[in-house]
Amino acid sequence: MQMNDSQRIEAPIQKVWEALNDPDVLKASIPGCEELTKHSDTEMEAKVKLKVGPVKATFGGKVTLNDLDPPNGYTIEGEGSGGVAGFARGGAKVRLEEDGPDATILHYDVDAKVGGKLAQLGARLIDSTAKRLAGEFFTAFAEQVAPSAPQEEAAAEDGTAEAPEQKKGWLGGLFGGKKTEAQAEETAT
Repeated sequence: MQMNDSQRIEAPIQKVWEALNDPDVLKASIPGCEELTKHSDTEMEAKVKLKVGPVKATFGGKVTLNDLDPPNGYTIEGEGSGGVAGFARGGAKVRLEEDGPDATILHYDVDAKVGGKLAQLGARLIDSTAKRLAGEFFTAFAEQVAPSAPQEEAAAEDGTAEAPEQKKGWLGGLFGGKKTEAQAEETAT
């Protein structure tokens, strides 16, 4: 399986680099990650619980970082085993590109192989699951790394922050939710 993409992260390149090497940030960002132990600057070990189609397993694996070029990128190589569910092994080239002073574009090229029950699921299911997991990772990673908006912080300190809109359930959001009295009067006239 091969996959490549780019993600824009609203943080300076140095901060993104540091986060990519921080086991706490990575653990919070990797979907299903239960444990992540950093043994050295280039070696980590992880325990991840995943569901791929009908196969649910806990994978234990080791990751090695090579070709370190701070803060521009590195190569990740790893392999993991999920017992009877199978195994995965592969690598990724991660490259960071500055996009102005407060944003970074993270490029990645992944090449991975799976075996065991996982391989029997078919390439489409594995590819779609890998893309979904990558999306979940980058959403969580961006939330961990991106600084909060300074205007919102300043407004909160001043007490001038606007109250957030009342949240609606998914059904209310689908149908527009309840109307306020003012909106109902406008609609009626």
